[in-house]
Amino acid sequence: MPFLRLKNYQFYYTLNGNINQPLILFLHGFLGNSQDFNTRISPLFPQFCCLTIDLPGHGQTQVLGEDSYYTMSETATALIEVLDSLKISPCYLMGYSMGGRLGLYLTLHFPQYFKKVILESTSPGLKTESERLQRLISDTQKAEQLKTLDFPTFLEQWYHQPLFQTLKNHPEFQQIFAHRLKNNPLELSKSLRYLGTGNQPSLWEKLSPNQIPLLLLVGEFDHKFKQINQEIKTLCSVSQLQIIPHCGHNILIENPQAWINVIIKFLSQ
Repeated sequence: MPFLRLKNYQFYYTLNGNINQPLILFLHGFLGNSQDFNTRISPLFPQFCCLTIDLPGHGQTQVLGEDSYYTMSETATALIEVLDSLKISPCYLMGYSMGGRLGLYLTLHFPQYFKKVILESTSPGLKTESERLQRLISDTQKAEQLKTLDFPTFLEQWYHQPLFQTLKNHPEFQQIFAHRLKNNPLELSKSLRYLGTGNQPSLWEKLSPNQIPLLLLVGEFDHKFKQINQEIKTLCSVSQLQIIPHCGHNILIENPQAWINVIIKFLSQ
């Protein structure tokens, strides 16, 4: 099994595609794991090598240290250690939602590791201390629910959010839901508490100096994130925004062919 043991983590990862071609690091969203990408990325294999990783709290990755190792700064540092251990640098990066927030943090703090970055349905965090505190309270409440609620009930409530309405109507949703049930709710609770938006440092002020080209992907029905990403584009001169038709927050699932096409085009330019 492809596990990589570090001091405070044991990461599960997969490496697929052409090892002689440029590498893309994929970072999944909350409730997901590396398999989310592995079911979709085979069209990339001739032109790229694809590294997918289970993030802390998800899949088969284990945090061996204390709860602080679930935070964004510690997770980002560990992922750089993974790249170093696998002798990967520089590479491309693709992050979705939570993985996109983490991916943006990596880009802005470790720019020497990344040539181009694709961020799907993500944000630079919340701008003000009061916003972060309010969100931290909400994240903490949900994290507690993961410990106390029946897990299927929690998932039903999670996907009842307006953000996921188009995903719930997708023909694969029940299969996705069943896959999410394989997660450990206690581990997810730690991820939400420490890697959630409420606990994330704001990255807004670091966007303007960034020189790593960014491709911002947002579904046409994802109105909240369209607004956020329009603002990112305004602040970051090396970013471009693409609105993907016929989908909401999860472009990878809802319009996979368009997702593949824009990735190949952007990374081949």
